[in-house]
Parts: sequence; C-alpha cells; structure tokens
Amino acid sequence: MPNRLINEKSPYLKQHASNPVDWYPWSKEAFEKAIKEDKPIFLSIGYSTCHWCHVMEKESFEDKEIAEILNENFVSIKVDREERPDIDSIYMNVCMMMTGRGGWPLTIFMTPDKRPFYAGTYFPKEGSYTRIGLKELLLNISKLWKEDRKKLLDRAEVVVDHLKKLSEKSSEEKLTENITEMLYQKLKDIFDPYYGGFGRRPKFPVPHNLLFLMRYHYSTGKENSIEMVKHTLTNMRLGGIHDHIGYGFHRYSTDERWFLPHFEKMLYDQATLLMAYTEAFQITGESLYKQTVEEIIQYLTRNMLSPEGGFYSAEDADSEGEEGKFYVWSYDELKEIVEDIDLFEDIFGITQEGNYREEHTGRPTGKNILYMRKTLTDISKETGISEEKLSLKISNWRKKLFSERKKRVHPLKDTKILTDWNGLVIAGLSKASVINPEYIKIAKNTADFILSKMKTKNGTVFHRYKDGDADIDGFLSDYSYLVWGLIELYQHSFEEKYLIEAVELTDKMIKHFWDKKGGFYDTPDFGEELIVRPKEGYDGAIPSGNSVAVYNLFRLYRITGNTEYRDRALKTIEFFAEKIKSIPSGYSMMILGFDFYIRDGKDIVISGKDFLQVEKILKQTFDPYRTVVIKKDESLNNLIPHLREIPVKERSEVYICENFSCGLPLTDIEEISEKLIRKS
Repeated sequence: MPNRLINEKSPYLKQHASNPVDWYPWSKEAFEKAIKEDKPIFLSIGYSTCHWCHVMEKESFEDKEIAEILNENFVSIKVDREERPDIDSIYMNVCMMMTGRGGWPLTIFMTPDKRPFYAGTYFPKEGSYTRIGLKELLLNISKLWKEDRKKLLDRAEVVVDHLKKLSEKSSEEKLTENITEMLYQKLKDIFDPYYGGFGRRPKFPVPHNLLFLMRYHYSTGKENSIEMVKHTLTNMRLGGIHDHIGYGFHRYSTDERWFLPHFEKMLYDQATLLMAYTEAFQITGESLYKQTVEEIIQYLTRNMLSPEGGFYSAEDADSEGEEGKFYVWSYDELKEIVEDIDLFEDIFGITQEGNYREEHTGRPTGKNILYMRKTLTDISKETGISEEKLSLKISNWRKKLFSERKKRVHPLKDTKILTDWNGLVIAGLSKASVINPEYIKIAKNTADFILSKMKTKNGTVFHRYKDGDADIDGFLSDYSYLVWGLIELYQHSFEEKYLIEAVELTDKMIKHFWDKKGGFYDTPDFGEELIVRPKEGYDGAIPSGNSVAVYNLFRLYRITGNTEYRDRALKTIEFFAEKIKSIPSGYSMMILGFDFYIRDGKDIVISGKDFLQVEKILKQTFDPYRTVVIKKDESLNNLIPHLREIPVKERSEVYICENFSCGLPLTDIEEISEKLIRKS
C-alpha cells in the first residue's frame, strides 16, 4: 500500500510513495502525531532530480529494516525543497552551522515543535570507519530521546538561538562605490585561468558573477573582466557540462575543466545562462554565444515547455537507476552511428576504453562523455577542413545521435511549474529577443500563463502549479524573479501591462515581505509560522530573492521616479552591508544592483506611435544601465507621473535624461542613433 505521499502533487514526494517508511508530508497532522506519541521528527529534504537522494532512497528508505526503525521510533516527514524553499533554507542553515557543509539529501532530526538538534546530508545504511550509517544513527538518537532527552533539547535551544541571530542586523554599515572594485578583485583572485569559472571543483556556472563582470567591463573598460567571461562561457560550451546532442546545460561540473557533469538539468540554469550568453554575444559579436542561446531555447521549448505555456522544473540525472546513462556512449555505439569516426574522435575527445571514469575510483566505465577539445576555429586550423564543413559534419552527427538517443529510457522530468524559475526564463527569453524577435512571443506566453494561473484575486502569487492546481503561497523569490522577468519583458516588448504588473507585484512584495530593520523576509507575513522567519541575501547557484529585489527596485525607481523603491533598496543593502564587505563574491547580484544605482545611466522616453525605428537602434547595443519607456498613449501617466508633461505625436520624439536632467526632444533618426549607440 502506498503511504500518504501518493496524494501529493510533487513528483519528488510521489517518488517515495511506495517506500515502506510511513512518510508524512510537512503538515499539521505529522506534528500532532509526534506530540501525541512523544516521538522525535525525522525530516528528509531533497528534490526529484537529485542523484544522492535516489541513492539514499534505494539504500535506506526502500529497506524494511530501516523503515521499521523509523516507523517505530520517529515521525518521518518528506519535503521537496523546490516546493518549500523556506523550510529548506532554515534547516540547511542548521546543517551548515552544525557540520560546516550542506547539500541534498538534507537529513534533520528535530523535536515535535520543529526545533532541530542533529543535522547531516547523505547517510549510507551501514556505516564505515569514516562515516556513521543511518541505521546506527537512528538507534543512537532514539536511545538518547528516551534516556537523555535534556541533552537533545538543550542542543535544540542553542541551535534556534543561533538561527534567530542570522536575521538580526549586526551593525550600521553602508556600501561605497569601491565595493564593485572589491568584487572584481575577488573574482579575479578566484578565477581559474586554465578552464574558466571560479574556484576549484566542483564548479557551478554562477551566471550572476558573469553578468556583474560584463557590467564592470562596460563601466571601466577593463579587458580582463570580459576575458574572464569569454573564457568561462567558451569552456562551458565546449565541455561535458553542455549537452552537445540535445542542448542545454547540466547542473554543475564535478571537475575543474567542465568535463564531468552532475547530469541533472535545472530550469534556472538554462534561464540565467541565456542571459549571460546573450549579453556576451551583444558585447563581443561572437557567433558561438549566439548559437548557444539558440540551442538553449531549442532545448527549453522542445523538452521543458508545458502545453499551457509554463516551463517545467528539471530533468533527472539518472535513468534506469544509473547516473548519466542517457547521455553517455560506448565507442562501439558511436562507431555504428557516425561516419568518419577518427575525425569524430578527434573533435569530441572519445576513446575506445571510454573517457568517462568513475568519480571516486578513477576506473574507466567504457563510456564516453561528448565534449569538444577545442573551438571549431582551432580544429579547422589543425585539420585543414573549413569551419563551414566541420559545422555541417557536426550537425549531421548530432541529428543521428539525437535520433538514436531518443530510443533510450529518458530521465524523469519534474513537471511542476514554479513561479520564480519561470520568472527567470521570462527574463532570459526577453533578453534573447535581441537575437531573434520570435523569443519575445514565448516570453509573453509564459508571462501570461503565470499571471493568469498563478496570481490570486488579491494580487499575491502562488509558488507551484501542477496538474491544473496552483498552490503554496509565493515566496520572496517568486515575486522578485517574476518582477525581474516582467521588467525585461517590458524593456523588450514595450507592452504596458507587463510594467504595470511588475509595479503591482513589487508593491505586494513590500507589503507582505518587508522587514522594518531592512531587507525582505523569504516568507510572507500571512505564511506558515516556522521556528524562524528566514531572510537570505547570499547568492548561491542562483541569486537570492533579496539581491534580485534590490536590482528590481533600483530599476523601477529610475523608470517610475518612485523614491520609496530607491529607499527600500538602499535599506536592504545597508542590512546586508557587513556581510557583503566580508564576502563580496557571495553577494555579486546585490552588488550588481547597487552598481546599477551608482552609475550614470540614460533614462529614455520615446513618445509617439512610430517608435519601431528607435527600438531597432536600441537593440543594436548593450547598455546595462539604460531604462526605456515608450509613451504610446496616456495609460502609463498614473504610474509614471512625469509622462503627463510629454505629448504623444505621430512622429516619435526621443527624450534622453541623465542625472535626472532631460535634454530637448530629438526627432532626427541619425542624431538619435548618435546619442544612443555607445562608441567602443
């Protein structure tokens, strides 16, 4: 018989519905049972495409012996971290405090009133001399709960006190303009000059670092900053972290050279990499980056787009119980499918014994991960074959391999639709419309879906949509990421409704998430009461809700003139300032927002119905500090009061404002072009 998780919408929870463990979802029922039966809580947090979550399930949660221990001594709760990032954030902080590291699966032991006293990540069923096993751990904690509970309760008290201090302001600090230089120097220090990226293995894409560096290059002219971006994006595109057959990017690389990925594909990575590759193409004009944008969007629309218009969350690393099986190839398989195997071997780095080795033992697996040793230009010079012919060969190989791979058992797809991650996709697609205007149609379709299906009558948003059901009160990231997407969508489509929605959602965010000490809580004031109300500013694999909120607020301040937005953004930065100064590389998106505020940017108002010529000029250049408003009629007058003074004429007039001072209206297209296109 399935357990209670069979009734949940989350694919991750449903994966555990047939476990012999008597799982509960996070619910009032579970905590009431723990209180009534006087049992501790065993909390397990993960997500559907997590490889080590699958391993722990197979080893322990499908095991009858472990299930018996859990069912007799604990109340067991399963949480999908993508559905409940608030719960995950709190207990991940606990794990980091207790162990110095984090990750998924996240394993927490806590009291019936949700206070944690022990934390870890993956535990094997049986222990070894280096790691305690789950069986031994469960028995030890059960014994302590019965015989020395005070020790556990005292520990829980200390942990909760530390958690509360995390959201307290420690000092009065302000940022100065040199914070951008500090971040640049830090990124330069940790940059890998050989393979690109930052730090050592494992390597995550972290596109917001690259977005910052491109703005730093724009404002300072320092070539090294754009070279770091190019080196990283090029090596990622050539590496095994990029799916050369079906496109898109895997979540991260386990090695320093982007070769061996963790094979899951996350929607947020595709979205944020879309932004990075688009901006890199705008700056450099390099066709490889344009091609990568087109391929990511091809992957997204083919594999991840729902019939309703929203994008699904992720694809698993595993298929048939084996990580990466869907993506790797034996030499003999490849030899049967592609002609000119020697050239293929030279381009994609395959070997007869297999270039894919076991991560821990280094033993060959007999399988190959496709990656490109060098750029097409370099390969052309080596082989004497033109780039055009090489490109055609690779395209033909790819089509054959894609067709063959389609016959395999596909990895699980997590088909829940998340508001925040879809907000990132809307932003990425909108930016990419400078490459292909058709992409704006996809972005609008997704935005319209989210706004029609995920928004409530009172103007708040839901976090998750699955099987026709929108549920879970939206978190800070849902508002800030969606507003980011809507601002980009307005800046590239100039449809007023998206700017109006962005402002309305921002006002809701301020109403329900603002902390008078500064910054935004991750959860709304009407949400579930947890042991603490989390407030995060640190940027991980994707930016924090607070960081994106700061960027949005400064942009909306410049667009609307509403000084409340500026003041909230500055107070948020002030709240996190001490942490930003101590580890600027952990707050690169918030610094990017502050950088937008302190730079001299152009605020452009185009008045008139014939604005397409001017719009075309705007798309020719990368200008990250620019805002654009088009006045086609009077519909934006209430939102942007200074528009009332500007008349609407048949022939467009362009007003260029800098430092809150506007020049005379321009009508001559050559003069407009001269003023708007920055000379390199």
